[in-house]
Amino acid sequence: MIHFDKQGNVIGSFDAPQGHGMDVDSKGFVYIGQNTVRKYDPKTGKIVGEVPHVPETPQGQPFVAPTLPTRVPGQGSAGPVAGFITVPAAGAGGRGGRGNQAEAAAQAAAQQAAFRKKYPPTTPMIVGGIEEIRIDEPANEIYIADNYLGGRVMVFSLDNFAFKRGWGAYGHKLSEITTDDADRAYTPGGPMPKEFRGHLTLNFSDDGLVYAADRNANRIHVTDKQGSFKKEFKLAEYTGVGGSTGGVAFSPDKPQRFLFISDLTNNHIWFLNRDDGRIVGTLGSMGDNGGQFFGLHMIAVDSRGNIYTGEVFTGQRVQRFVPVR
Repeated sequence: MIHFDKQGNVIGSFDAPQGHGMDVDSKGFVYIGQNTVRKYDPKTGKIVGEVPHVPETPQGQPFVAPTLPTRVPGQGSAGPVAGFITVPAAGAGGRGGRGNQAEAAAQAAAQQAAFRKKYPPTTPMIVGGIEEIRIDEPANEIYIADNYLGGRVMVFSLDNFAFKRGWGAYGHKLSEITTDDADRAYTPGGPMPKEFRGHLTLNFSDDGLVYAADRNANRIHVTDKQGSFKKEFKLAEYTGVGGSTGGVAFSPDKPQRFLFISDLTNNHIWFLNRDDGRIVGTLGSMGDNGGQFFGLHMIAVDSRGNIYTGEVFTGQRVQRFVPVR
């Protein structure tokens, strides 16, 4: 975890397990997601709180807190997105594989069905891993997107992490989310799936709307903070593996007229009218130069309209874009 000032100087850091999703409250406490959300004291780097998680993983392993890997100063690692694009291994459906693949698939399907029966969509804890974290301090709430069943929006109390509410695609109540993977099937350019497809990120506007970006289905769902569905924006529906709708940010004007959407697959920022989702512009292209992106993952906007982007894969950098008026 690295703390920079706005000139890019490092002013603090602490070691934490590889994370996915992060937010910081007004007191400086840092919330980092991985297999659940953990609250860190920024001065000591110690964990001071943890959102409840079911006691096991979908693979049947006990749920345990991750340990810090051995780290050599100046050397990085593959990071949490190392397996984003995988190559089938021998023995797992790739060339040269041996064994009864149909039997292995049947066993995996049975294991998955048993896990979903044991932990239905209404489970009031984190299941699987974390995709996004957003803090709503005035309401004393923390919004978390886990990746169970394609993604769920889960809301917990900020002070004691007690579960409060949650929903799925089209504002489905947790009890309405299906476990049938056919309801998450999606082909680029085709009909939208009935449930979230996967890699769900979110943010909420000043007027109380929640924007949930279902990246693998190339869309954004808009609800209120109770999960009541309002509308759907489709974006670059031709986009294949990886999807187009990544991180969500808002323009800094008082009505927040525009959405800023980071696109990991097409490697640019989309600017949309927040009211109707109409595309009004883009920024960037794929490449290694300044102003280009290679693995554009996260996005943030400050009160002055500066845009901050984070890249994964071989990008491995943060860029700042200053508005030109």
